Amino acid sequence: MPISGGTDAPETTTWARGEADTAEAPRTPGETPASPAFPARGAAHRESPAAPAPLAGLPACGNPAEAAPARAHTPGPAPATPAPRPPVLTVIGNPGNRRVTLYTDAVRAAGLPAPRVLAWADVLAAGGADFAPGEVVRLDSPGEHPEVDRVLRGGDDPTRVEGSARWYAAFLTALGTLRGGVRLDDPDDLAVLFDKRRCHGRLREAGVPVPHSPTSGPAAPAVHGWDDVRTAMREHRMPRLFVKLAHGSSASGVLAVETAGGGRIRATTSVERAPDGRLFNSLKVRRYDSEREIAAIVDRLAPDHLHLERWFPKAAQRGRAADLRVVVVAGRATHAVVRTSGTPLTNLHLGGRRGDLAEARAAVEAAGGRWADVLGVAEQAAARFPRTLCVGVDLLPAVGWTGAVVGEVNAFGDLLPGLTGLPGSGAEGLDTYAAQVDATLNHTHALTHAHAAHHTPKPPAHAAATLAPNHGRTTHAHP
Repeated sequence: MPISGGTDAPETTTWARGEADTAEAPRTPGETPASPAFPARGAAHRESPAAPAPLAGLPACGNPAEAAPARAHTPGPAPATPAPRPPVLTVIGNPGNRRVTLYTDAVRAAGLPAPRVLAWADVLAAGGADFAPGEVVRLDSPGEHPEVDRVLRGGDDPTRVEGSARWYAAFLTALGTLRGGVRLDDPDDLAVLFDKRRCHGRLREAGVPVPHSPTSGPAAPAVHGWDDVRTAMREHRMPRLFVKLAHGSSASGVLAVETAGGGRIRATTSVERAPDGRLFNSLKVRRYDSEREIAAIVDRLAPDHLHLERWFPKAAQRGRAADLRVVVVAGRATHAVVRTSGTPLTNLHLGGRRGDLAEARAAVEAAGGRWADVLGVAEQAAARFPRTLCVGVDLLPAVGWTGAVVGEVNAFGDLLPGLTGLPGSGAEGLDTYAAQVDATLNHTHALTHAHAAHHTPKPPAHAAATLAPNHGRTTHAHP
């Protein structure tokens, strides 16, 4: 029986071998322009924007005098305007997980009752949940919980790489069982965000700068194995490229492949290949120099669907490859962090380190660019998902910090503990979760509709899956 919502308010990271707790969640035909581009921006970009429309179905919050409708003058005192009721907030996540804890702390710090926490394990076991009209529902990552991962992905080892296509289909099915309420995460947006091919295609079609990809968009040819990768490398002149799981996150199943003369080839990845051919996520970044072994890994990944991108040469900071994670809340870049690494993979849980944001900004300006335009690229990408409150955008700065392209857009890319808002963002002094609570309360996110009942994303036919029951296992309530 589905779980029912109420009016009271009681109290994705991929698993890797050797992992206790990681530092972040993770994350075409036709050639894109050879150089990264910045969108044209007005000089007033960082000025306070006009207030967008309120969240559909969300009770009014703020100054009652400002919110009250105009009244005709009548003799005698006007009746007192009742104080606005705060919205009822609910988060679907894994109780006790740091994401849920950080969001709960932010809600309480805003002077509100703690949100109702609904466990992903319970939602999956019950076959869905119902929410009251006006109940504001936030989805958090179902990752970092072995039982939830088992239900969505299948198998009993959450460190396995295989199974992301099944996870994707099961996740979309689960989204379709959530009925009612006001949604901060649009199901259709999530269906695109968790498919790198579709996400890349949406960005490319909108003119957002992205690396060239032969697998961009729903009409692109499928990659069935290493032979197809080799063909794409030859036909699209990509001697260096990234091979990614279409539905992966946190660098799971990502291979940075580069070739050289004499038939030499190397793949850098966090994938660990067992003697029996099974693939596992590892916290150790390793290199494979045998094409036979690289082909075996890719062939094993291919049934879960692959996305290919040309290797984009990135800027460096202090001799290390660098990129940016920019959190965009309600259409506005509010937080940013530089990530640096000695390998092509900058994920913090794989040994990447936080770099110097002020130094990155200075490098952009020294190259003749504007920092506001860098943030503008992230905002331009986030604008392609207007019905989702918050996304994390991975920006790849060009060599010399002369521009940037979008590497990925992450649905659950807000896990940056201790990071406060950018100057001029409106989120100064707030972490990523507090900024989202503030945006919700102040109606700064213009959702076009509440995504209440009857809004069901359709899983792709090639990846149909059925939700499995919980079977009463202990729930400690993926990517």
